[in-house]
Amino acid sequence: MILTTTPMVEWKKITKYHGIVFGEVISGVNLFKDFFASIRDMIWGRSGSYEEELIKARQTALEELTKRAMEKGANAVVGIDIDYEVLWNKGSMLMVTASWTAVTIS
Repeated sequence: MILTTTPMVEWKKITKYHGIVFGEVISGVNLFKDFFASIRDMIWGRSGSYEEELIKARQTALEELTKRAMEKGANAVVGIDIDYEVLWNKGSMLMVTASWTAVTIS
């Protein structure tokens, strides 16, 4: 499966459009991560636990996107857009959404 943010795959021709596919993940960040992340933010400026959570959520969203594209018979997804949102006022939930067009290329 080819995944790309570009609208086409160089040297390949899109032969069929299968429609829009999505991969969504909502991930909770626990109280201990929140507490220690806030301390790290004040001291070092980066939060490794939140970064790890973000990486895992993004990978899972792309895996879901790939699975749904394969179910439609596609062998590529072009024009991928990844969006990030923090849910709830305390920022305890992270939502990652990946979407765009499933295609068959040759």
